[in-house]
Amino acid sequence: MATTAEPLLSVRGVTVRFGGIVALDDVGFDVPRGLVCGLIGPNGAGTTTLFNCLSRLYHYQAGDILFEGRSITALPTHRMASLGIGRTFQNLAMFRTMSVRENVMVGAHVRSSAGFLACALQLPRVGAEERQLREHAATVMALLGLQAFADQRVGNLPFATQKRVEFGRALAARPKLLLLDEPAAGLNHEELAALADLIRTVRDRLGITVLLVEHHMSLVMGVSDRIVALNFGRKIAEGAPADVRDDPAVIAAYLGAPAARHHDLAA
Repeated sequence: MATTAEPLLSVRGVTVRFGGIVALDDVGFDVPRGLVCGLIGPNGAGTTTLFNCLSRLYHYQAGDILFEGRSITALPTHRMASLGIGRTFQNLAMFRTMSVRENVMVGAHVRSSAGFLACALQLPRVGAEERQLREHAATVMALLGLQAFADQRVGNLPFATQKRVEFGRALAARPKLLLLDEPAAGLNHEELAALADLIRTVRDRLGITVLLVEHHMSLVMGVSDRIVALNFGRKIAEGAPADVRDDPAVIAAYLGAPAARHHDLAA
């Protein structure tokens, strides 16, 4: 799969401390365009902390994060979506009393160019843009199989469907980089297979780069082009899924066992 020379995302020596606790210690890696990159580690490894740094929810005491060659360190949180970084959350964060369509439209409106005054005055271009956003939201819902639920309240839907709605809201913002925070949590075997297909579709058909934090190893190993492994806030391995799976440091981090038991990581 072809990639450009410059990575879409570059994490350079990022360090995060919470008082005397070092959550991330000089972490660095690149995410090439058009790939799925898995970010793995045992509980407490620092993966969610890093995601929160990428979303500008956390500040880092050292290092830098570059998106398309530009530092995002000084940018506010609300600029991330318009910059091209979308995210889902481990704990669902949606407008539960709103419909599926309305939730997806929230994501679509991130790319709206109409200002507050134009909307207040209901200028003609606002109506035209609103129709375009609705069409785009409909396309996203069709991709995710959400058309049948479009006008239903999100809070009344099954958990797996709610997760697809959150996925759709992130996609509706037309991200260049999609951050998926434990999307497999709470899903059954059939739903996991559908999620894997969806992640591949996002990469292959939409050309979106994906950074995936996930504890479900079979999903990560099955969909990732590259994997970065953390433990106790430090990077311990990076490379192709098979290489990271067989890395002694990764095996020890997960199993505390000899490399002979490495097959357990793919179970």
